Amino acid sequence: MIIIQVKEEESIDRALKRYKRKHRNIGVMKELRRRKQFTKPSVKRRNEIINAEYRLVKFGPKD
Repeated sequence: MIIIQVKEEESIDRALKRYKRKHRNIGVMKELRRRKQFTKPSVKRRNEIINAEYRLVKFGPKD
């Protein structure tokens, strides 16, 4: 749970902006979307290999 302390003489809009920034930075929505659907470990590994091959072709080997 995200807790934002509203400081003295701080507008509620400013506190809401800090809350939204913190919410975005900790990746709550990204984690929820990831957990929404289960992917088998074999499929996850296969996608990692495909992505690595793509990056190797596109950007070339790192020297």
